[in-house]
Amino acid sequence: MKRYITGGIFLFLFCFINLSVFAQDTSPQIPTLPTQTDQTPVLQGQKVDPSQVTNQQAVDFYNQAKSSGMSDMEIERAALQRGYTLDQISAMRKRIQQKPEEKQAADPNRDELDETRDQELEEEDNNSRDSADARRAGGRGLNRPFGASFFSRPSSTFEPNLRIATPRNYILGPEDEIVVDIYGNSVDNFRMKISPEGTVKMLNLAPVYINGLTIEQAKERIVNRLRQGYSTLDRPGSGTHSSITLGNVRSIRVMITGEAARPGTYTVSSLATAFNALSLSGGPNRNGSYRNIEVIRNNAIIKKIDLYRFLVDADLNDNIALQDQDIILIRPFESRIQLSGQIKRPGIFEAKTGETIKRLIGYAGGFTPEAYTRMFTYQRNTGANYVIGSLDSAQIESFLPKNGDIFNVKKILDVISNQIEVRGAVTVPGVYALEERCNTVLQLIQMAQGLSPRAFLNRAILERAGGDTQTGIVAFDLRKLMSGEIKDIVLLQGDILTIKSVEDLKEFTFLSISGSVINPGNYYYYKDITIADLIFQAGGYTEGGIPYRIEVSRRVKTDTLDLPSTQNVRIFTLDVADNLQMNEEDQKFTLFPSDIVTVRKSPRYEAQKVVTVLGEVTYPGNYTIRTDSERISDLFPKAGGLKRDAYLEGARFYRNRELVAVDLSAITAKPTLPSNVLLLDGDTLVIPRKMETVRIQGGVYNPSIVNFDKQFSLGSYISQAGGFTEQARKKRIYVSYPNGRTHRTKHFLFFRSYPKVEPGSTVSIPVKEARVEQPMSRGERLAIISLFTTLAITLIRIL
Repeated sequence: MKRYITGGIFLFLFCFINLSVFAQDTSPQIPTLPTQTDQTPVLQGQKVDPSQVTNQQAVDFYNQAKSSGMSDMEIERAALQRGYTLDQISAMRKRIQQKPEEKQAADPNRDELDETRDQELEEEDNNSRDSADARRAGGRGLNRPFGASFFSRPSSTFEPNLRIATPRNYILGPEDEIVVDIYGNSVDNFRMKISPEGTVKMLNLAPVYINGLTIEQAKERIVNRLRQGYSTLDRPGSGTHSSITLGNVRSIRVMITGEAARPGTYTVSSLATAFNALSLSGGPNRNGSYRNIEVIRNNAIIKKIDLYRFLVDADLNDNIALQDQDIILIRPFESRIQLSGQIKRPGIFEAKTGETIKRLIGYAGGFTPEAYTRMFTYQRNTGANYVIGSLDSAQIESFLPKNGDIFNVKKILDVISNQIEVRGAVTVPGVYALEERCNTVLQLIQMAQGLSPRAFLNRAILERAGGDTQTGIVAFDLRKLMSGEIKDIVLLQGDILTIKSVEDLKEFTFLSISGSVINPGNYYYYKDITIADLIFQAGGYTEGGIPYRIEVSRRVKTDTLDLPSTQNVRIFTLDVADNLQMNEEDQKFTLFPSDIVTVRKSPRYEAQKVVTVLGEVTYPGNYTIRTDSERISDLFPKAGGLKRDAYLEGARFYRNRELVAVDLSAITAKPTLPSNVLLLDGDTLVIPRKMETVRIQGGVYNPSIVNFDKQFSLGSYISQAGGFTEQARKKRIYVSYPNGRTHRTKHFLFFRSYPKVEPGSTVSIPVKEARVEQPMSRGERLAIISLFTTLAITLIRIL
């Protein structure tokens, strides 16, 4: 919550005022303010960026200046003479307002502090939430009263405008500053402060008493005294004129008491009003009245303030100017009620004596558009219990609420009372109003722009709610109603007219086409559709599709054909023109719903089959299979034979991206071998260059790749890899060859036959699976000991 703090403005001014200015103003000297960054004193005649001074430093040095005897007016005058702008003042003011805790600590205007409004409202909300009875009573626990949020927000502050023209009714007093400008034939300027005795002194003239006068009255006295030095001042045709205005204003002290959030004595500007002071005090507390606030001057009530006039109507008539020693008394509230439900501003409102509930609803902004205003309920405390009452629209203007009443305005029902509806085969279906021009079935059809061309005229139905829970149906002949053969039907509230189309009353069926057409799938069935029509919808024939031998599968009904009871499908084989040209033969055979049409492919049509040869051949690339009898060996002549570095023993043959183990060297030597398989579309043959390495992996100490040597045996390669590990399974060694074949170690009696190692091979030594030995239990150990004991005794007896 923002407050107007007179000293807050001068915190900024003091932080940047040059010490030499104070010396010229004959005011007490104060220490210079160190900056936030380097903590070095401010040089005389040098300005400081406001961002370099902390709020706490400004507060501390302001207090020192005040304790040395300087007044706020002296600080302000010195700052203005130094040339500081109002924007700089505003910048420091904003910084101080961002630190409420520091601002309260440095506030010289406060003689007494009370708990803050936020704490009060938070405590009040907690008490309301903790009350189970209030929850059960439907909201009897009151929340913030209307107007409390205005004083609780930090932006809610009234600061007197010090830059306005001098008010005509302003009463002068000590510490006010009078500025006299003489211009024309003579030029002079005086800035005079009213002394505690109420006088001002100019030149060497006698003092003039102006205390308690308005600025207009004081001007007359000052001009009369100045005429002793300027005899023609302000006389007609003299050429010498004067302008007397108000300079710096004085501070006054007002007391705020009663049910205020922070009662106490406050020092404010003499231009301050009642609303300025109320904003400083935080407004009424939880028990304070917003409508009975008294301004007392010289023990007499001069004004009674009703804040609702300002909050609701922006009426400032109660915002009177304050004078020194004025007292603002906030009385306790007399009556508060709660408005809830469909109210624009639900909340707690204070009621004055004689105010009706209609007036209070006006303070709340009135009803929402969805409010049920014919009747709403209220809840009243009788002193012993709660009772519920109701009000109709006629009682609102005269009903007087009581303290604690809770009024609840309900929401209207989500039902349209005069609604009728037309659905189906009309031009504009939808909801319409039951009114004089639309209260029969024919009028409703005319309102819906008539029937659609496909409307079913033999029957229409009218759904109508009856007196019970069931909905009745009124059926009628729409054709006769439209022709006037039967009487028009009067509509009732909530009737629903349904008019079907011809398509709505028949089963929606499909046709299916598959085979050699561009877009096979399901298509809508139309009456008298032919096979050529369906093929046309499917995009025509694909390459290889034949127009003859088209097969139609039809579901038949056993009750209409002389067929065996077990036969429910008939097959037709037909010929159709290949260019889909219209002819009489095509129109003779029409399709039935759910028919399945299959277009066959030519038996001689076959797409090209391609195989790929890569690697060390003369002409690598893709080759087409001419006949179904071509085999792997036929690829070498097509590819131009092998290159010099080709390693035929390591050639790899892939089918469907999977490696097929074949021995191409054996196939080329003897093409009749079974491994010389027939070629298929997508096969790939890769012939690598001669390999010179061997890979050893598995149960060896150093799995690695070593060079191939014809003199090396299998044991030599394993030795180069560090030898066997303890987990190696020596009897299960196997060798994988580049062509995909794998040979394992063979055993015969006590002899082992290891596979041969070739270039590019991989030697794999399997590893034993690690076994986790479980410790024996106590019972297992006892059983073993018992077994061995029995065997020993038996052996001893035998011996």
